[in-house]
Amino acid sequence: MAVGGFAVNDEPVNGFNGKITASVVVTCIVAASSGLIFGYDIGISGGVTTMAPFLKKFFPSVLRKASGAKTNMYCVYDSQVLTAFTSSLYIAGLAASLVASRVSAALGRRNTMVLGGCTFLAGAAINGGAANISMLILGRILLGFGVGFTNQATPVYLSEVAPPKWRGAFNTGFQFFIGIGVVSANCINFGTAKHTWGWRLSLGLAIVPAAIMTMGALLISDTPTSLVERGKLEQARKSLIKVRGSETDVDAELAELIKYSEVGKAAQAEPFVTIFERQYRPHLVMSIAIPFFQQVTGINVIAFYAPVLFQSVGFGNDSALIAAIILGLVNLGSILVSTGVVDRYGRRFLFIVGGTQMFICQVAVACVLASTTGVSGTKHISKENAILVLVLMCIYAAGFGWSWGPLSWLIPSEIFPMKIRPTGQSISVAVNFATTFGLSQTFLTMLCHFKYGTFLFYAGWIVMMTIFIVLFLPETKGIPLDSMYTVWKRHWYWRRFV
Repeated sequence: MAVGGFAVNDEPVNGFNGKITASVVVTCIVAASSGLIFGYDIGISGGVTTMAPFLKKFFPSVLRKASGAKTNMYCVYDSQVLTAFTSSLYIAGLAASLVASRVSAALGRRNTMVLGGCTFLAGAAINGGAANISMLILGRILLGFGVGFTNQATPVYLSEVAPPKWRGAFNTGFQFFIGIGVVSANCINFGTAKHTWGWRLSLGLAIVPAAIMTMGALLISDTPTSLVERGKLEQARKSLIKVRGSETDVDAELAELIKYSEVGKAAQAEPFVTIFERQYRPHLVMSIAIPFFQQVTGINVIAFYAPVLFQSVGFGNDSALIAAIILGLVNLGSILVSTGVVDRYGRRFLFIVGGTQMFICQVAVACVLASTTGVSGTKHISKENAILVLVLMCIYAAGFGWSWGPLSWLIPSEIFPMKIRPTGQSISVAVNFATTFGLSQTFLTMLCHFKYGTFLFYAGWIVMMTIFIVLFLPETKGIPLDSMYTVWKRHWYWRRFV
């Protein structure tokens, strides 16, 4: 039987599970380093927006509000222009991700990463030398284009190169490098916060991770799948030999890739049209729901505004930056836990455990803030309770780090058939950026008006997404990419579509 050009049976289409070779490890590490630029930006923006020289130059009204003696602690940083500084990157990333699938199909995964790195470099240089808000926003837009391209290409690259048995572990590398970027940025903010030019150094140093990942991407080959799609069969064969570590079964695996590529081309359908066909309904739903739910955990707005948030709940400036560093380190360590267990216990298990953990912590944070700061938010929170908030946020970050963090990049990159894989990943990244833009643009206003209820808002979403996983996400661990359709035809709900 055939479904959309793919043979359907209960056994994997091929046995090309592959081994972990030195080449696979090095190649995936280099590719995953693309996450550095996204993580650096997430970490740097929140710290910079607490620096007095930065606020004095670009947002003096926020600085005046922060110095007010009786200001509602939740409303200090409520400024639409300030949030536009953070969120402009994500609307640019959204625009870039919508065209990234075509760029990736035409130029390849690796070259798309290089393009993203170069664009990010330009944005970092403009931000470091910004003389006015217009330059600041322009730089952020270029950064957005950079992460839009790299976030589309990198997870797909990792899923296509990694052996199926270990695909989850290798793909978590992207989130791990995002975590490294966040921690590095928070450390740099801590070191530069006391200098009048510190914000320029913090923003300008984004060229370092951009240069690292760009040069690294130039040294690796494209994925065999991408090379086959573009008709570069000999290069595809060499790439397969390199990542598999030997020539055994390479020709047979290459023949499989060619077959699936030809099936996709024979359909002669626009990928953005094909993906809306009934048989791809489960894929489309996951590519929208998973990144949307990842963002409504609240993790990225908390990461953006961690220093702001910790200042709001009673930490001093230095303490707030240190707290943000601690939060980032906990998240980084938890990603390593995910790397070790994702291919053993599966995706569903981690999603459910992580969701439960995050829900408990969000509710607990809301309770602590409600009991200590009052409904008005004008009561001063004690040092002990501020530390308790930090501990709860660290446990929350750990839950995210071994579940929704890495898995939200992994699932969309592994569930699509070859012919619509770049398109599916583009939709996933676009939803991610669109949701991030909306949340980052509204978070500080929400914090001002909802106060501690902001954390209950995110807790409610976490309940919904955990239930969604229990009911609708099939287990995908260890399944070869070209055999992924089998998980849908076995599922109690999705089999009616596939």
